Amino acid sequence: MEEKIDIHKVQHSQTIYFKNRPSIIGSFSIAGKKESQGNIGDKINQIFDDCHFGEKTHEKAEKKMFEIAIEGAIKDAKMKPSDIDMMLAGDLLNQIISSSFAARSFDMMFVGLYGACSTMALSLAMGSVMVDGGYAKNVVVAAGSHFATAERQYRTPLELGNQRSPLSQWTVTGCGSCVLGKAEKAPKVTAATFGKVIDYGVKDVNNMGAAMAPAAMHTLVAHFKDTKRKPTDYDAIFTGDLGKLGETILRDLMNDKGYPLDDRYSDCGRIVFNEKQNLYQGGSGCGCSAIVLNSYIMEKLRKGEYKRVLFCATGALLSPVSSYQGNTVPGIAHAVVIESV
Repeated sequence: MEEKIDIHKVQHSQTIYFKNRPSIIGSFSIAGKKESQGNIGDKINQIFDDCHFGEKTHEKAEKKMFEIAIEGAIKDAKMKPSDIDMMLAGDLLNQIISSSFAARSFDMMFVGLYGACSTMALSLAMGSVMVDGGYAKNVVVAAGSHFATAERQYRTPLELGNQRSPLSQWTVTGCGSCVLGKAEKAPKVTAATFGKVIDYGVKDVNNMGAAMAPAAMHTLVAHFKDTKRKPTDYDAIFTGDLGKLGETILRDLMNDKGYPLDDRYSDCGRIVFNEKQNLYQGGSGCGCSAIVLNSYIMEKLRKGEYKRVLFCATGALLSPVSSYQGNTVPGIAHAVVIESV
């Protein structure tokens, strides 16, 4: 008689390895004026001063950012849209309308993804699965956000002029995109660690760093255990948008787990803006890690300044309804390993 297996007692690896090592052969970033005045402003490919981006609404402006970022990444890969088999993208708006509305402009298969602010890592990981498995030759992935649209959906419209909490972060107005395929001289995606939903009971919708840091810790620890690596095996480690407070919390959590993060670790939410801008805890939103990855990080990978990077984007899985009903804020984090040639 076949022995029954208790699946709850089986240890499953959260990390998958890409045998064919998909290449990031094109990338592009676009952002707003405030982002251009931050630490990586000179690295961003395109800046626009008008938060409406010439459109009638902020939501239409966000969709336009997606279109331009996707077109830019395809052009950077020296391809045409017709060369791309599939698009994987996501944003923060209900029914991910920025991504899906932008997809109308492209004649390619579309897979919409929602991982909140972890979507850049999630789309990069899932796009790599498609290319590595031979299901698609070339894939474009993207993630983005807009400060005004996020505030309208998750908090209050800007017109109300509500006072911001000291724990709050500033949603990045920006979009990042990259093309995955096969190329010899291009950074490779070599592994991905998919996260689990982690909830430490945080209810403050302004304190996203505290809500997401435990999820980042859980995914990073799982990655190091699965790969038998240490933080020192990476030239740089980036989390998505924990902000200044969230970064401090994560460092403490990782110390407790025996994986101290030294100066090779940075959070994209802290990187994107500078101290003079006085934006409290720093950046957040799908566009936060997306523009940092597709500008600052990719430049260093292409130059060979980074040989191996661990990119771990984080997301808070809340909705306006869940918050108004008093629910806690679960977190998620997905990580990808990117190595230069």
